[in-house]
Order: sequence, then C-alpha cells, then structure tokens
Amino acid sequence: MARDEDDAPRPPAVHEIGQPLDTLSVEEIGERIAALKAEIERLEQARAAKEASRSSAAAFFKTGG
Repeated sequence: MARDEDDAPRPPAVHEIGQPLDTLSVEEIGERIAALKAEIERLEQARAAKEASRSSAAAFFKTGG
C-alpha cells in the first residue's frame, strides 16, 4: 500500500515562527538567522521565477500567440 505524502515523516523544523527564544544560545540564534535568510532567498527566487513565467504568458497572449 502506497503512503500518502502527508503521512511521510518530516524533518524537524529548524525554527518555528513565534517560538520562544529565551532558551536558545547565541550560536543557535545565529544558526536560525542563517536558515531563515536562506529560506527567504529561496522564496524570493521562486517568486521571481513565477513572475517571469506570468509575464511571459501575458506577453504571449497579448500578441495573439
């Protein structure tokens, strides 16, 4: 029987938004900042790719494709 993707085990999150920070060390906070910056970069790249795709499609249909 195939498992659904929702049932697959997921790695623990590096950081959860709103999580208490008082128990973290300076090093742990730095690691989380780096992970979040990398995630922001990944999101910005995905957004740029989607915007480029949308612009290409809009240009194609404007010219009557």
